Amino acid sequence: MTCEARAVEVQSSFERRRTRRINVGGVPVGGGAPITVQSMTTTRTADVEGTLQQIYDLASAGADIVRCTCNELEAAEGLAQIVPRSPVPIVADIHHQYRMALAALDAGVHCLRLNPGNIRKPEHIRAVASECRDRGVPIRIGVNGGSLHPDLYRKHGDRVTPEAMVESAQMELDFFREVDFDDVKISVKASSVPLMIEAYRQLSETTDHPLHLGVTEAGPPPVGLVKSTAGIAALLAEGIGDTIRYSLTADPVQEAKAGRQLLESMGLRERKNVDLIACPSCGRAEIDVYAVAEQAMEAFGDREIPLQVAVMGCVVNGPGEARGADIGIAAGNGRGHLFVRGRNVAVVAEQDMVQSLVQWAEMIHEHGAEAALAKADTVAAAREAERDRRRLLDKQGEDANQAEEKIEMIRKRV
Repeated sequence: MTCEARAVEVQSSFERRRTRRINVGGVPVGGGAPITVQSMTTTRTADVEGTLQQIYDLASAGADIVRCTCNELEAAEGLAQIVPRSPVPIVADIHHQYRMALAALDAGVHCLRLNPGNIRKPEHIRAVASECRDRGVPIRIGVNGGSLHPDLYRKHGDRVTPEAMVESAQMELDFFREVDFDDVKISVKASSVPLMIEAYRQLSETTDHPLHLGVTEAGPPPVGLVKSTAGIAALLAEGIGDTIRYSLTADPVQEAKAGRQLLESMGLRERKNVDLIACPSCGRAEIDVYAVAEQAMEAFGDREIPLQVAVMGCVVNGPGEARGADIGIAAGNGRGHLFVRGRNVAVVAEQDMVQSLVQWAEMIHEHGAEAALAKADTVAAAREAERDRRRLLDKQGEDANQAEEKIEMIRKRV
């Protein structure tokens, strides 16, 4: 297989903050390693087969690391069966019961997540850190604005503040240092985007440990997607962040997909799947652009074809506007005009547009764009595209949206 097909990613121009590196079950985090995507299962961990199925689904959607709750004996026993069969490293999520952390370590998990707000006894914290040190297992200090230690809450004016969240993380680190343990990543999540951003900014100034980004309890899509992207992307653009999670009230597969897509769109991870772009439609469109774009997304599905694919509503402006895409299609006169890197390569029936788009994308991914262009009768395809373009211009004129007419009316009013 060749990816002579032009890479859609643009190398990220964001200079990443320098952090130390930890290893989560063979996946490097921090220290310049690729930013990783995490998610969490929603099944009962005691349901071994159901949890494993969700883990495999998450891995297929782009998750590099998956977290499972370990809140009871049956969950720890489930982890002992899940970890050896998982395709990705497993993090055990621990709340309140430090003995569950020790049980999860016995089960073979690759990392622990501890919340300083609800495991508070110093001797318990040190006991878990000592065991992780001896086993070579990292810990994520997971500070959460919704479960801040009561003492810190009172100290900071009965409010959750960035300073309080950073102090919580530093207190936990101090306990770890007492037992010579520093194999740590940290998160300071909040449901408020501005609070979350400021907390991570302050934390990044005080430590070189890798940071795990997320907006906690972001809610269901689309609002949850918007909030998570606003917080995570803002920090990534500042070079802050080594691993991310979208916390959505939705199927966790959506979390993994969203995280992967964000990193790919920012040039922070190599593209894995199709990057589909589409025009917003206008008065010149001869197809239902929204429907065709949705059909194309569904047709490409989870195919690992790292190309940029364009769906355009008309042949007048479509090919030119999408000339940067690896492959695209534009509608005109009841037909679909396929183009590769801005050059027309084929004309297909309108009902065959999506199927043809997928076939040509597969060919480009397999053999390269030049091979696809060599196969095409580009002269004939360009001639047909120009014919349909002229027909549409003759029918609708240069100003299909009547913008000039509207401007003239505005001028008369004022």
